[in-house]
Amino acid sequence: MLVGVPRERAAGECRVAATPETVKKLLALGAQVCVEAGAGEAARYADAAYAQAGARVTTAAETLAADVLLTVRRPVAEQIAAMRPGALLVGFADPHAGGLDALAQAGLSVLAVELIPRISRAQGMDALSSQANIAGYRAVLEATAHYRRFLPLMMTSAGTAKPSRVVILGVGVAGLQAIATARRLGAQVEAFDVRPETREQVLSLGAKFIDIDLGESGAGAGGYARELSAQAQQRQQELLGERLKAADIIITTALIPGRPAPVLVPEAVVQGMRPGSVIVDLAAANGGNCPLTEADRVVEKHGVTLVGITDYPSRLATDASAFYARNLLNLLELVLRTDEAGTRVELDLQDEIIAAALAVQAGTLRFAKP
Repeated sequence: MLVGVPRERAAGECRVAATPETVKKLLALGAQVCVEAGAGEAARYADAAYAQAGARVTTAAETLAADVLLTVRRPVAEQIAAMRPGALLVGFADPHAGGLDALAQAGLSVLAVELIPRISRAQGMDALSSQANIAGYRAVLEATAHYRRFLPLMMTSAGTAKPSRVVILGVGVAGLQAIATARRLGAQVEAFDVRPETREQVLSLGAKFIDIDLGESGAGAGGYARELSAQAQQRQQELLGERLKAADIIITTALIPGRPAPVLVPEAVVQGMRPGSVIVDLAAANGGNCPLTEADRVVEKHGVTLVGITDYPSRLATDASAFYARNLLNLLELVLRTDEAGTRVELDLQDEIIAAALAVQAGTLRFAKP
């Protein structure tokens, strides 16, 4: 059983799907491992470190011919063409955006990590959460880099600077990490989420929860928020508007899987914010929580800086890769079986994690977009 780790081909992607640490553990599971030369270089994992861990450093062609392939992003067309029918691909497959047809036509099986259910047993495999944690942390650093003032109360002989007001919209994994990071830096932090149960989490981090009555709950399945009715969305914008205009920094994190990002910061709010304020929109890849956000760009509109960066985990590639590689290792422990005959892949559809994540099975498309 050969596990291959190809070099990522997506522009700007610096992460890698296995580290020397996880290579050793894959070998302990009975697999052999090959890593494409240079696969970990951008994440600061040298080929020599993989070789020392027991992997073979190989060409792209040899890596892509493996039985199991570990990737960060969905492979590009030339990589898919080099994979052998019957192989198992494990990684982010972006099933909601389409593109699974090409993987099915290649005769692959695909475990899409973004489809792993949010249940207790799957916490160690939850790559969405591990990477969102990193994004929430980095989003605060990006905000401080573009906001030309202090975040904490700063008292000097030359005068006093008041602490900055930071508002976090969306209290999922990224939002909670953003709250914690902004609080560590000394900002005054407020947060809002359509799920009332997040109030306690916000208060536990020392931030204030923005209480507004939307007339309905936004709690959805699996711990995610659900899309609000048009009436509730309108009420949300009206009630939040004045609080947002008073913020120095807004960090938005609201995403609904498979849907465009909800608008939380309309243009009228941006127009009412003080010049020099900053909005960091973590939903930029899905259209943005602010309609003025431009994906992968930092722009200034109405005197407000809008940060639309979409690759935060890649900007902390060493730790992001380490977390992600452990997520994949934990998932592989479910599907790799070793006995006298050797190590093999066993996709047990009675297991709720595998059943949910298996987007393509031996060339047959199983995922249906809701």
